[in-house]
Amino acid sequence: QVQLVESGGGLVQAGGSLRLSCAVSGSIFSINVLGWYRQAPGKQRELVAAFTSGGNTNYADSAKGRFTISRDNAKNTVYLQMNSLKPEDTAVYYCAAHQVPRTYWGQGTQVTVSS
Repeated sequence: QVQLVESGGGLVQAGGSLRLSCAVSGSIFSINVLGWYRQAPGKQRELVAAFTSGGNTNYADSAKGRFTISRDNAKNTVYLQMNSLKPEDTAVYYCAAHQVPRTYWGQGTQVTVSS
């Protein structure tokens, strides 16, 4: 079992920044992929950024150059720094951990970017 608790969402104006945090607990040693997804109203959930097995990072095209995923292993926390935010970044952001054979999700945190 893995538990994920997100924080850091909120309302920000276009061009602003936010940092999301995800506290990870439980059986974390066999997590293959750890990262962030988002779901906007009426749209499918999509990958934003993630650490893949082997320690590489993977970013959605929409996130490249603006978002940065990082982690603090001592705190078992993964972060998503979001800069130059756009209204189209408005969504519920979820932390996710893939641990074969299942995926664990946090409760989500709302990010709203006003124009």
